Amino acid sequence: MAAVCRVCAMDAWRSGAERRLNTARTFTTTGSLWVRRAPAPGPLPNQDINVDNLEALEKYRSYMRYFKQAQAAQDKPVWWHTYRKYVEQANPEHGAEQVDIGFPYEQPSRTKQMKERKLLVKANKKNVELERAARLRTLRISMERVQRAWEQTSGPFHIRRLAEYYGVYKDLFPNAFFLPQVPLKVCYGQDGAVHHGNKLTPTEAASAPGISFEAEEGTLWTLLLTCPDEHLLDSEAEYVHWMVGNVPAGAVQSGDELCHYLPPFPPRGTGFHRYIFVLFKQSGPIDFREDVRPLPCLSLEQRSFQTLDWYRKHQEHMTPAGLAFFQSQWDPSVTHTFHQALDMKEPVFQFIRPPVHHPAQVKFPHRQPLRYLDRYRGGQPHTYGIY
Repeated sequence: MAAVCRVCAMDAWRSGAERRLNTARTFTTTGSLWVRRAPAPGPLPNQDINVDNLEALEKYRSYMRYFKQAQAAQDKPVWWHTYRKYVEQANPEHGAEQVDIGFPYEQPSRTKQMKERKLLVKANKKNVELERAARLRTLRISMERVQRAWEQTSGPFHIRRLAEYYGVYKDLFPNAFFLPQVPLKVCYGQDGAVHHGNKLTPTEAASAPGISFEAEEGTLWTLLLTCPDEHLLDSEAEYVHWMVGNVPAGAVQSGDELCHYLPPFPPRGTGFHRYIFVLFKQSGPIDFREDVRPLPCLSLEQRSFQTLDWYRKHQEHMTPAGLAFFQSQWDPSVTHTFHQALDMKEPVFQFIRPPVHHPAQVKFPHRQPLRYLDRYRGGQPHTYGIY
C-alpha cells in the first residue's frame, strides 16, 4: 500500500512538473514571437484613411478622376511584393508588351455614330407598322442584320479576347497578336459552321469546308489551316492541314493550293485539339514555290509546320486579317484517317479495357446466382450488379 501511494505521488509530481515546463515553454515561445515582430518597412495601403468617419472622405465625383488616381496609385512603386511581381520573377515574359502585327483599327467617329442613331430612332418612331408590331409582340429582328452590326462594331474585339483565352496567339504568334477585322466564314456542310472555339467532330470535318469573306476586286489572300496540338514528336511544332495562296478576291477555289486538305486526326486519349483558320491579306503576288507540298501529301514529316517561322519569311508581303477556329477530339473516323490516308498505325494514349470474358454458358447452372443468364444476353447492355 505504501508503494502504491509512493508511485501515485511520483506521478502527481511529474505531471505538475511537466505542466510547469509546458507553461514556461508557452511563455518563452510567445515572448520570442513578440520580440521577433518588427514594424512594417513602409506605409501600408489605405493606412491614412479613417474608417470611423467615411463620410468625411473626399468624393471622386467623376469616373475619370477616380480612374486617373487609381492609375497613379497602381504605377507608384511599393515596398511589398504583389502577385504580379512574383509571376514576373517566375516567368520574365509574363506581362510583356504584345506586338500588333495586324492592320490598324480605325476608330469610327462617335459624333457620326450618334447622329446616325438619332436619325434611326426618329425614323422608327414615325414607322406605324413597326410600332404596331412591337405593341402586338410580333416584331421580328433579322439575325443577319444583328450579325453584320456585331461584325462591324465589337466583333473583332470579342474574337481577339476568345483567341487569347484559347491561347491561339500564344502558340501561333508568341508575343504578338492581331485584330481580326475581316469576318471569316467557314462552314462544313450545312450544319458544321466554324465560329471561335465551338466543337466539331472529325467526321463532320472530313472534307474541305466552304470559305467566304468580303474582299475587294484585285486583292490577293492566303488561307492557312493549322493545328498546334496534335504533333506526335515535337510539342512546339504544328501540322499544316490546308494552305491556299494567291486567292483572288475571296475565291478560294481559284487560288494556288500549296498543301491539300487533310481532315483532323486527334489521337485517342489526347482530348480536344484546336484547328485554326488564319486569313492573310497579301500586298501582291507571292512566290510560294518553297512552301508547296507534294500532291498527295500523306507524310506527317512533310506536314510539320511552324506558323511563326513561315510568317516571318513572308511578313513583308502579307498581314493577318481574319481568324476562325474550332475544337475536335477523337472519333472512329480518325482510325480510318491513320490507316487509309496516312498509312500508319494509329497511336493511342489511353488504356483500352478489353471486353469482360465469361466462360461458356452451361445448360443447367448449378449454384449460380439468379441473374446468371444476364451475362449471355447477346451483346445487350447489362443492367444488374457485378458478377
